[in-house]
Amino acid sequence: MDVNRIGCIAYFVILGIVTSLNYIPGLTDAEGRTFGIFALDIYDDALHGASALWAGVSALNARAARFYMRTFGALYLSDGLMGLIFGVGYLDLAIITLGPQDMPLLFKFLANLPHIALGAIALFLGLRRQVA
Repeated sequence: MDVNRIGCIAYFVILGIVTSLNYIPGLTDAEGRTFGIFALDIYDDALHGASALWAGVSALNARAARFYMRTFGALYLSDGLMGLIFGVGYLDLAIITLGPQDMPLLFKFLANLPHIALGAIALFLGLRRQVA
C-alpha cells in the first residue's frame, strides 16, 4: 500500500473524528465553540464528513488516493491561508456570508492551523515523487 492510500485512511479517521467533535459532551463551551476556539456548524460538519468519506473511498485506489491528497491538500491549505489572512475561509462560504473578520493574529493562526497543517501535509504527499 502506498503512502497516499495510507494518508487517505489517516485523513478518513481524522476527519471523521473532527466531524463528531460537536456531538461529544464537554468539548464545546457555552457559546458552542469546540475547545473554545472553533465555531463549527452543520455546514462545517457536512464539509468534514464529505471530506472523510472522500478520503475513505479514495483509499481503495492508488490513483484516486493521489488525486485526493493533491486536491484536498490544495483546497484545505488555501482555505487555511485565507482564514489566516481574513479570519474566515471559503470552503464553508464564510468569506461570503460573514466577510473578513477582525480577530487577533494568534487566534486566527490557531483557528486555521488544522486546515493549514492537514492541507500542507496532504499536498506534500500527493505531489511527492513515487519511489519505485
